[in-house]
Amino acid sequence: MKIVGVGCGPGMLTEEAIAAISRASLVYGSPRAIDLARMYLSGECTVREIEDYRALRTLPDDAVVLSTGDPMLAGLGYLEGEVIPGISSLQVALARLHIPMVHISVVAAHGRDHDAAIRETVGEIARGKAVFLLADPGFEVTRLARHFLPPPPGLTITLCEQLGYPDERVITGTPDDPPMPCSDLFVLLVNPGIVRRTR
Repeated sequence: MKIVGVGCGPGMLTEEAIAAISRASLVYGSPRAIDLARMYLSGECTVREIEDYRALRTLPDDAVVLSTGDPMLAGLGYLEGEVIPGISSLQVALARLHIPMVHISVVAAHGRDHDAAIRETVGEIARGKAVFLLADPGFEVTRLARHFLPPPPGLTITLCEQLGYPDERVITGTPDDPPMPCSDLFVLLVNPGIVRRTR
């Protein structure tokens, strides 16, 4: 089995991912992952939407499982098989903001306990790290922001939404005036003011 990252938005598949998808005879993915890979699927390929993520472990060896973004960033990289990385929302967000990856701690709130993710974010900020927070549709930005009131000097919260799509939006606010998402597809960068852009 191959677990193939399709990138966080259109046009973000690697050549290796395109080759694996083009040769596939059986592909599984979420509707969004299938849509991102659609132009590379052969006419003979059987494409199935994932209905039961637990059943993915029982797929045949020739199956290709599509993972949005990169499989190793809160994706399907836990499955047995060859992992082909994709261009992640982490890579794209930091590129848009010109922030080196070495200054970042990653916190996953996607499909996980939001309170635990907020506690982890607060802890990483206290250590002087900027935090890339992978959110999900139910994550409340205002709940996170309240943990930084009154605002420490220089602390910002940047919302990166629909990365790679035509309606991409990157907006920065503060804990007392945080940016609010307009869609379900967003990530956050909490910067304690220590991490500077490279440009």
